[in-house]
Amino acid sequence: MLVLASASPRRLALLEQAGLKPDALLPADLDETPRKGERPRDLARRLAREKAEAAREGAKPRADLEGCYIVAADTVVAVGRRILPKAEIVDEAAACLRLLSGRAHRVYTGVAVVTPSGAIRDRIVETRLRFKRLSGDDIEHYLASGEWRGKAGGYAIQGIAGSFVVKLVGSYTGVVGLPLYETVNLLGGEGFPIRFGWMNAA
Repeated sequence: MLVLASASPRRLALLEQAGLKPDALLPADLDETPRKGERPRDLARRLAREKAEAAREGAKPRADLEGCYIVAADTVVAVGRRILPKAEIVDEAAACLRLLSGRAHRVYTGVAVVTPSGAIRDRIVETRLRFKRLSGDDIEHYLASGEWRGKAGGYAIQGIAGSFVVKLVGSYTGVVGLPLYETVNLLGGEGFPIRFGWMNAA
């Protein structure tokens, strides 16, 4: 049994892209506020683990999920040590886009896997990106698209903002929200039959 500790349609789609179809979704409602002095990398790792732990507790009362594997992830966008918010209002998204315009930034995605024994394994994936210089029209029209809403750093790379990216070094799927290489390796390393669904994936 496989559980995804997220309600994100992007993470679900990425898992299914790898031929992995979760048996249940157990999203965790956490306070994602960074702790004082917390580095972006550490925040992504902590939140991924906390989501995994919350899903582990949520799965315990369910007999159908006994001995399940759980996948959780969290994505943090940062410029230097400055952590950008998951933009919920236009002003937040606009500020993020102005900051990212014409410069490099990093995306840290933590992925955590709970094993059937209850242990947690995790990885941090760092991706470096650089945006083109965004004009006022670029920003205004992107904000009008609404794609930024709820997205770390105020953008979604799998949408229109993919055309802003001049350079990407690292994991594209990590920036979308779930680094597939690391996720599949974690699951496979713990004995999950990762190729089981491949025959019916086409």
